[in-house]
Amino acid sequence: MPALSRREWLASCAAIPVTASIPRSVFSQAGASTADSGEDAVPAWAIGPFTRELNGEPILTPRADTRFTCPVSKRSVAWEEKDVFNPAAVVKDGVVHLIYRAEDTVGRFAGTSRIGLATSRDGLHFERRPQPVLYPDNDAFRRYEWEGGCEDPRVVETDDGRYVMTYTSYDGKTARLCVASSRDLLTWTKTGPAFARAGGGRFRDRWSKSGAIVCERRADRFVAARIDSRYWMYWGDTDIFLASSENLADWTPFERTAAAGQPAGLASAITPRRHRFDSALVEPGPQAIVTPRGILLLYNSANRQAVGDPSLPEMAYSAGQALFDAGDPGALIARTTAPFLSVRTQHETVGQVGNVCFVEGLVRFNGRWLLYYGMGDSRIGVAATF
Repeated sequence: MPALSRREWLASCAAIPVTASIPRSVFSQAGASTADSGEDAVPAWAIGPFTRELNGEPILTPRADTRFTCPVSKRSVAWEEKDVFNPAAVVKDGVVHLIYRAEDTVGRFAGTSRIGLATSRDGLHFERRPQPVLYPDNDAFRRYEWEGGCEDPRVVETDDGRYVMTYTSYDGKTARLCVASSRDLLTWTKTGPAFARAGGGRFRDRWSKSGAIVCERRADRFVAARIDSRYWMYWGDTDIFLASSENLADWTPFERTAAAGQPAGLASAITPRRHRFDSALVEPGPQAIVTPRGILLLYNSANRQAVGDPSLPEMAYSAGQALFDAGDPGALIARTTAPFLSVRTQHETVGQVGNVCFVEGLVRFNGRWLLYYGMGDSRIGVAATF
């Protein structure tokens, strides 16, 4: 999310039209799932239930003692003083690496975002590197990243041992889904907007966010998977859309063809639902995972109380799960009818934006699933399976 306010951001982007390229399939909108009666209940095809670790206390909070000399502004800034939230997670060499978003207090947008790195041997207690690992710089991508910053990373591996990060660049006007790669999680090479080359460049300056790449699990690694000879990614922050790629850097969005009463446009893999926790919007969470039952996607959502779940606050963010056909990533098989993680604690209720649980980092570690999430857009928490 941009640094201003989640509500202001939604108002600014909800009406932006986007088109896309050649569709792979007719996307189904199956809404059925094994009914779950409330948070922590999950169907057999999903992951969970999850329980908050450390009694619901954050694992990372803002701090003012780590400083960074911004190469763009030339100023020394407390780069994680205001908020830390929305992390990716990777297990490397038996250690959990948390790649997280942090904000300072400087600039026009209530803080510039940068991406930091913290490590842990138990998945719960982390040591942070004092400097960010990805940030706006005086490079070819400054025009996309300054001065809103680099936001909301998601990281997967490749067969050849690289790490690929999708993240959001924000220039103060437009959010763009971008890609970077690394061999060590410390030094990243940016390749720019994910959709820059699609459609002859017509998508480069369109609003886009939140790329969750489809992966295979190999022990504690999540490796980008090819389906029908291509890589796949769920993305978007109003509906959840689909894109494919040959190289993990250049992505092509899918579109629906024009039909009676419906114009051509992006093909939605998941849409908001009336009378549910996800009535206002849906947005991908961590990497999607190929399982024996299909492709599993954990996703974030917001509630529009008047048409959604009256028991949840207005625009409360909570998390659901969806299952897609393993051979057709656009075909939705099942979807949870209640959130498996929703706002419960004070840290989730109060923050830069209140009433937010935003899941984004998922690892398999020491025989458990660990799920890292943003709490109130201000802190980072973790929930685990047993």
